[in-house]
Amino acid sequence: MTAAEVVDLVAMGEDFVRDPYPVYAALRERGPVHRVRIPEGAEAWLVVGYEAGRAALVDPRLSKQWKNAAPSFPISSPSAGPHMLNSDPPDHERLRKLVVREFTPRRIEQLAPRVQQITDELLDAMLALPEGRTDLVEALSFPLPISVICELLGVPMLDRAAFRGWTSTVLSDPDPGARLAASGEVAAYLADLLERKRLDPGQDLMSDLIRTTDEDGDRLSADELLGTAWLLLVAGHETTVNLISNGVLALLTHPDQLAALRADMTLMTNAVEEMLRYDGPVETPTFRFTTEPVRIGDTVVPGDGELVLVALADANHDPARFPEPGRFDVRRPAGGHVAFGHGIHYCLGAPLARLEARIAVRTLLERCPDLALDAHPAALPWRHGMLIRGPQRLPVHWKP
Repeated sequence: MTAAEVVDLVAMGEDFVRDPYPVYAALRERGPVHRVRIPEGAEAWLVVGYEAGRAALVDPRLSKQWKNAAPSFPISSPSAGPHMLNSDPPDHERLRKLVVREFTPRRIEQLAPRVQQITDELLDAMLALPEGRTDLVEALSFPLPISVICELLGVPMLDRAAFRGWTSTVLSDPDPGARLAASGEVAAYLADLLERKRLDPGQDLMSDLIRTTDEDGDRLSADELLGTAWLLLVAGHETTVNLISNGVLALLTHPDQLAALRADMTLMTNAVEEMLRYDGPVETPTFRFTTEPVRIGDTVVPGDGELVLVALADANHDPARFPEPGRFDVRRPAGGHVAFGHGIHYCLGAPLARLEARIAVRTLLERCPDLALDAHPAALPWRHGMLIRGPQRLPVHWKP
């Protein structure tokens, strides 16, 4: 393949959206990097394979800052401001350090009883449905993580439905104008929320981030607070929504693995890691831009702001790292996957996502012994775009 060839992922249509793994595997056979056209409306260099992907995730020549994008780059930044995921060192270290001071493992563990309570309340409502069928995304996968992150950050209950619409548009809508408009709505909403928190602080994470100060007096600026609030709210619920949905779908389409997990719930921690590997919620992470030429395999990716995407989905299906990668196995040795990234941008919220998934899936299986898929897997509608991966709806049924 020459550098001039462009693989049009958009032209592959719904087949690619529903199941991109065979396409990635075919590309991986030809080499570790390929020029592609992506649904978001740009061309990019797509890195496939486990080793090449991990190397790209830690390459300092691949910048997370949008100011390093080529002047002709056709996509606008979705974020409301600077945050650790769109920053490079040393700014990244500074921003992450300030957030880590408040977003602690202890704070996450203390959420477990509340996560269980919300899960129980949602399943109470679901199991009360007389027809014994629902969309699991609407009934559990979405409301659980959005409730948890909104409570953690102190976002009012009534605003959550609007917020869901905005973030879904920003992350998945193929229309650039719609994405930009929704980004503006989120930014305006968060700016107003932060102002209210400044005037009337509470015991929530957002109020703590406004107050927090480093040992040397450093604190988040107004723009950094806005960007960080955006990151925590969007990343804090969207990834977990699709981790739960994809994980349950994997179980319902692999009855032997579902039976094994039901028979031994001590496998749940391991099963969640396999869900992350097998069909994780992030297909490719947020954008990286070249600041100088980067050789990947036999290809030199030009400098000057070229977009580079790392196919996390393919790295987790590379047979060189994971034997029989297309086999879903809740007993597979855990670890090694890159579903939460790798390097300095490794997902800060990974412990929260894992906690919510373990509680949600375990409780769902315990309370719905006859849960089954209520549609053919091939008929499920999937989220568009190459950032978030998951079904838009997940119809299920049970005996009421």
